[in-house]
Amino acid sequence: MAALLARIGRTAFRRRWYVVALWIGVLFAVLFAAAKAPAAPSDSYTMPGTESQAASTLISQHFSAGTADGASAQLVFVAPDGQKVTAAQDKAAIEKVVAETAAGPQIASVSDPLGAGAVSKDGSTAYADVTFTVPANNLTDAAKSSVEHAAQDGRSAGLTVEIGGSALVTQPSAGGATEGIGILAAAIVLLLTFGSLAAAGVPLLTAVLGVGISMSAITALGHALGLSETTGTLATMLGLAVGIDYAVFIISRYREERGRGRAAQEAAGLAVGTAGSAVVFAGLTVVIGLAGLWVVGVPMLTKMGLAAAGAVLIGVLVAITLVPALVGLFPNAVLARSARPGRKKYKPSRAGRWGAGWARFVCRRRVAVLLLGVVGLGVVATPIASLHLGTQDNGYLSTSTTERRAYDDLAKGFGAGVNGPLTIVVDAQKASSAHDAVAEVEHQIAATPGVASLSAARYDQAGDIAVFTAVPTTSPSSQATSDLVNSIRAERGGLESQTGATYMVTGSTASDIDSAAKVKHALIPYLAVVMGLAILLLLVVFRSALIPVKAAFGFLLSVLAAIGAVVAVFQWGWLANLLGVHQTGPIMTLMPIFMVGIVFGLAMDYEVFLVSRMREAHAHGQDAHSSIVTGFRASARVVTAAALIMASVFAGFIGGDNAMIKMIGFGLAIAVLFDAFVVRMTIVPAVLSLLGERAWRLPRWLDRALPRVDIEGEKLAAGRSDGSVRLAQDLHDQPEQQQRGERQADRADHRLEADALAGARSDGQQDG
Repeated sequence: MAALLARIGRTAFRRRWYVVALWIGVLFAVLFAAAKAPAAPSDSYTMPGTESQAASTLISQHFSAGTADGASAQLVFVAPDGQKVTAAQDKAAIEKVVAETAAGPQIASVSDPLGAGAVSKDGSTAYADVTFTVPANNLTDAAKSSVEHAAQDGRSAGLTVEIGGSALVTQPSAGGATEGIGILAAAIVLLLTFGSLAAAGVPLLTAVLGVGISMSAITALGHALGLSETTGTLATMLGLAVGIDYAVFIISRYREERGRGRAAQEAAGLAVGTAGSAVVFAGLTVVIGLAGLWVVGVPMLTKMGLAAAGAVLIGVLVAITLVPALVGLFPNAVLARSARPGRKKYKPSRAGRWGAGWARFVCRRRVAVLLLGVVGLGVVATPIASLHLGTQDNGYLSTSTTERRAYDDLAKGFGAGVNGPLTIVVDAQKASSAHDAVAEVEHQIAATPGVASLSAARYDQAGDIAVFTAVPTTSPSSQATSDLVNSIRAERGGLESQTGATYMVTGSTASDIDSAAKVKHALIPYLAVVMGLAILLLLVVFRSALIPVKAAFGFLLSVLAAIGAVVAVFQWGWLANLLGVHQTGPIMTLMPIFMVGIVFGLAMDYEVFLVSRMREAHAHGQDAHSSIVTGFRASARVVTAAALIMASVFAGFIGGDNAMIKMIGFGLAIAVLFDAFVVRMTIVPAVLSLLGERAWRLPRWLDRALPRVDIEGEKLAAGRSDGSVRLAQDLHDQPEQQQRGERQADRADHRLEADALAGARSDGQQDG
């Protein structure tokens, strides 16, 4: 593996203009394909295998497609204080607004609130249901403006008119202004880490190019594969984060090799052969976590996971080919000023001192540090015990929006349950009398505690499928409403035997209940699949039986603490105002499964990057304790920078209006910080110090069964030492002075390893 990637790195460095031209050509090709591709389909959230989804399918099969697939909205009218909407003047104003709305483009129907009985008991509030002929994403500006102008005419007549529903809601942005701030923060971290504009610019440039290719490909394939615009949001988020991080690790290793006196081309090959190997395997773990989302059985989740996995794969390819090519364009500019030719040379004895010092401290206090880290993350994870899954409807929007004001007006006039009615679908095809069976179902459900009112039943053309709504007395996100859904479903068996008819419950609340149950049931199989594959992959990478298990345990700590933090902010309201959370409520149903998949991949990222340097030191002859110190000396600074960069990118999405993306952005940002700084840089060295040499052992039978991949560069090191497998075939072209500098750097490396070994032994004596 290392030798192959080293050849790729050298070739990309040598043929840099061809590689750059190739990637630019790929970008323009997918941009052209995206421009010519048909429009992407509208977002569709389906949950196959659930009762609510089966009921929705039955409705679409037996009733008008326009009402089943078209967008919907509500015109909510509130009379001035002391008046009623049934007064002559207000009634005339409402009728005018309804007529004007019905005459607009793309309108399927508009109900008459006064004729349909959609008036509150006190007469202060009324509402009209507006149904469109097309889904919300296909509504034209003219159709939206027509409804808004009609509402404004009602306001001019003295009524309070708000537009509820989802049809006219402005599509929420993924990141907002803070996304740019997050990228700017990443750029600052890069500049501070590398001290070079070129070194800071290359990761940003390659990440943006990789995301551009990924998003264009998603757009080009959107119509054919059913990928909506929302599908690409996760791909953008992860593509930027991993694209920057992967480039950072390769450039950092290149600078390290150049500091040891190696020629630019040789250093590029070594960087891609060693750090690039870690990038490939880290990328594979992310892909496993994302692609494994298909286990859940939610089409939208599967598409988002596969699209993001594709973005990560592109990021890996860009990192191992385009990064060394761009480094070839600026071989000295990407170095720190003090390390450039003709200036002060790199000093191995001083590099990474704080990382090595931190590793020694953790190893000396390993038991206390381990307990503190585990207990601390456990405390942060405690809010997960009160996790409540659901959907955040218009009641969680800002009060500055008309949709939120309409929601509040309806709740005030008709009760909280009017914003989340339950849809009952009665299948009376086997009943002796369909109408009698439906009437009995209506009577039984109306008598159920918690039901405020029922609408009149509508029948299909055959007259044996009926639909009506039941309005709960409680709000859609209330636990009492969930209990009501379960109660109505529990009555089904008795009614079916009595009438010969059966029914199903759907609607937003019922769908939330079914979705939450399906996600919970799918979580264990999903964890088993992705963790099993990842543990197998880490067995091959590290050839250790204990390190993969430790990595999996660390991941569980990170993800549980991250979900606990999400619950504390978005459900309990801690720091909600600071993050722009307008109202607390249930956690989005798919949020935990998203967190598990993505955090798993990112956690394995840092595991591979950090532990691979320890494994490299151990493979080159250092003992277990010395390899911890050497690994931290070499990688702690760059892992810290990579974590801060990734957290900054994710945090940039917190400023978006989309509640799901806001939660994911916050959750991933805090998860990266927990995993990088608490788990990987604190708990991991403490555990490895406790395990000692046992950490790197593997049963002989398993050692023989597993394939061997060289990500530590053992063959490359052997080639440099005996000449049998030489990495840089162009060394004979180097001046004698360069070769002499390389030999001096190698001697410095040996002194560094000896110092680390002596320090570790001293630590062990102090511990003893």
